[in-house]
Amino acid sequence: MSSRSAERAGAQPTRRAARTERTRLSRDGVLQTAVRLADRDGLDALTMRALADDLGVEAMSIYHHLPNKNAILDGVVEVVFAEVESEVGGFGVPPTTDAANWAPALRERILGARRVLLRHPWAPWIMNARGAPGPNAMRHIDGVVGIMRAGGMSFDLIHHSLHAIGSRVYGYVQELSDDGDAPAPAQLEQLAGLAPNLAAMLAEVAHDDPDSTLGWCDDQTEFEFGLDLLLEGIERRRAAEARD
Repeated sequence: MSSRSAERAGAQPTRRAARTERTRLSRDGVLQTAVRLADRDGLDALTMRALADDLGVEAMSIYHHLPNKNAILDGVVEVVFAEVESEVGGFGVPPTTDAANWAPALRERILGARRVLLRHPWAPWIMNARGAPGPNAMRHIDGVVGIMRAGGMSFDLIHHSLHAIGSRVYGYVQELSDDGDAPAPAQLEQLAGLAPNLAAMLAEVAHDDPDSTLGWCDDQTEFEFGLDLLLEGIERRRAAEARD
């Protein structure tokens, strides 16, 4: 056998192996693995090489299904919102939704999204960085709009309300700051000279919450407080709009 023939013989199994590798991969399988990798090791660990290692394939096989890192980032957000859809029992409008119960329906929809995002704490970073939501996230928003519309609101009020709710509609909120550790008495005393009202508030409300994802504040309580405040205000506007 000539050297060229031997080279062709050796190349054929390699090409067949590559085709088999691509065949047994799927876009959904790659993205599900990417979600597990980000959950386990953090978003910084989600590299093409790490993903390929987890899948047991060459990195080039991934590009056959997802052309670049941005496509993977967009894709994992879509996987997360598919999980949201399952968590909340679908993105459709509950058939019983009306002016009397739109707020509880919307509250549960948003808190369902939050339960999922707390399982994937890296997702909000991607959503903030990448901007435009994918189809699943859009269908989530469409359901939110549908709930408010079934509650009797005008599209104008719904539009303003979505701006007010902001990222809470997706289940997270961009906090004013990271709380860090609860302020020590010496820190409060030092702060009092610069910002006496803030220092007095912190001295009154500071508490240690080991289960918080942000610091010493109970961020779930604060999330629900802000959400309820917004829903109560929107309901007042809805009622006023209905009277006009």
